[in-house]
Amino acid sequence: MNIGLTGGIATGKSTVSALLVAKGALLIDADAIAREVMLPGHPVLAAVIQHFGQAIVNNDGTLHRKKLGEIVFGDPVQRQALNDITHPAIREEMRLRMEAYEREQPDKLVLADIPLMYESGLENLYEEIMVVYVPRDVQLRRLMLRDGLTEEQAELRLSAQMDIEQKKSLADIVIDNSGTQAETKRQIDQFWQRKGLA
Repeated sequence: MNIGLTGGIATGKSTVSALLVAKGALLIDADAIAREVMLPGHPVLAAVIQHFGQAIVNNDGTLHRKKLGEIVFGDPVQRQALNDITHPAIREEMRLRMEAYEREQPDKLVLADIPLMYESGLENLYEEIMVVYVPRDVQLRRLMLRDGLTEEQAELRLSAQMDIEQKKSLADIVIDNSGTQAETKRQIDQFWQRKGLA
């Protein structure tokens, strides 16, 4: 069985995925794969540098994430250009890992953590979609705190994604992560039992 896990920035997807992995789920993390394709020597990073220029590269050849972020979060055209370069490679790697997991460990829950699941039109690849939810005001506050952003910077990042209320309405499973960690864990336990997972 597989599920797609999504939510919004700063809703707590990594908390929820860690709880599911602790129960035995196999995780495929789109963000981790996105970092892998941006490592020096990877053809995806080379294509990104070709498009955005040397200004997004540190002296050691690694990606200067902050500089790239400043370009793409302020400009939807450039953000789309970045997605057009990176997303096909990330999707293909996720597909290969999922097929391997399902072949090698068919009794396990395979969890694909994809922040931009709905924005990228990937929801049909999974049996069910789990959305990690917090109200937008909580999301904004957590993002400012976590990343040291101004309210304006945080709003820019939030507006680059589909609204969390819309994601919640599309979900098969909603995990409300606006309370305590114990409350979130209880919801995960209930989901696990409902699915009859060992």
